[in-house]
Amino acid sequence: MKNYIPFFLLIFLSSLTFGQNNDIWTAFPNKDTTLIGFKDKNGTIKIEPKFSGFTTAREFENIIAVSEEKDNKWESYYLTKKGKVVGRDSLYVFDNGPDCENEGFIRFTDRKTDKMGMFNAEGKIVIPAIYSDVSKVHNGVISVLKDAKKKRDPLGEHFFWTGGKELLIDLNNKILIKDFKSDNNLNFYSLQKSKEPSKDQTRDNFLGVDGQYYSFINYEKEFKNWLQNTLLSDLSKANLEKHSFEKITYWKEPDGWINVPKSKFIEENFIYLKLKLEELKNPKTDYFVSTDGLNQFIFESSEYDIYFNNCNESKDWLYPVKNIVINPKNEADFKQDHFHFLRTENGYKLISVSVAKDDLK
Repeated sequence: MKNYIPFFLLIFLSSLTFGQNNDIWTAFPNKDTTLIGFKDKNGTIKIEPKFSGFTTAREFENIIAVSEEKDNKWESYYLTKKGKVVGRDSLYVFDNGPDCENEGFIRFTDRKTDKMGMFNAEGKIVIPAIYSDVSKVHNGVISVLKDAKKKRDPLGEHFFWTGGKELLIDLNNKILIKDFKSDNNLNFYSLQKSKEPSKDQTRDNFLGVDGQYYSFINYEKEFKNWLQNTLLSDLSKANLEKHSFEKITYWKEPDGWINVPKSKFIEENFIYLKLKLEELKNPKTDYFVSTDGLNQFIFESSEYDIYFNNCNESKDWLYPVKNIVINPKNEADFKQDHFHFLRTENGYKLISVSVAKDDLK
């Protein structure tokens, strides 16, 4: 992938000067694995095991969300590397898990107002709790939603936002872009700023409040362009192997997920793979592309570590997985073929396959 110099590098570096610490602490459990603490790189215990499993951080870099029992009550808060406690009972929780720091910043929720803000690595509030929703920090910028209304679905299990204003702000809470309509497919690390809109067809352009245009690569556009011009244009064995991850994971009954070297997988399944991918050239083929993150429960070995953050969450804002789903020709058949491509620093790579029929070897 092409590298871009982050536009907000100076802001980012100045904000993280205090947060840079090469001595990352690693989580470890107590004897019965009910609690976790943290050790430094030399194995010296820095925090005795006292945090519950709700504490999801595997590594303590600058600031983490923790939960511990005190006087028969559970307390949750944010803890900095220097031992500072902030944001008691103000954890930002999504999908039953607390937030994980990114670029030295972590989100919090003001329970009184139900608004969101952000702490820096020192536990200081850098973004006040005035927003309905706040994204993680990506390349020194933050996507926020302001003055929206929260509504629950008919079952009351989930909620969604209606109305409000979408904005792009920086770490000083300065508005960069008003009416920032984002579909969660933007690569914030590809930011370019110019007087005129970018003509790159894989980019989305936004007019900033300063009159300049901010453009970002759109992952969906990028992938479709790559698929047509790089992969489907040459479905040779060599090209398919070139654009595959070092190991391919595939589903096979009754064994489940199997992980094998790409050369072995492609050699044994090339004819089938080519025929299936050839279908994508036919305009009548019924297929779609969805976006997800790498599944942490399948890709568990160390070679995948760079694609997950300190809390074992997929870093899909940098390494999305594009899933090509081919629907069956027979409408009575509900099984689909899935081809998953992981975006890596060296381009998109085929990383896993599951097919409707048990035809993989």
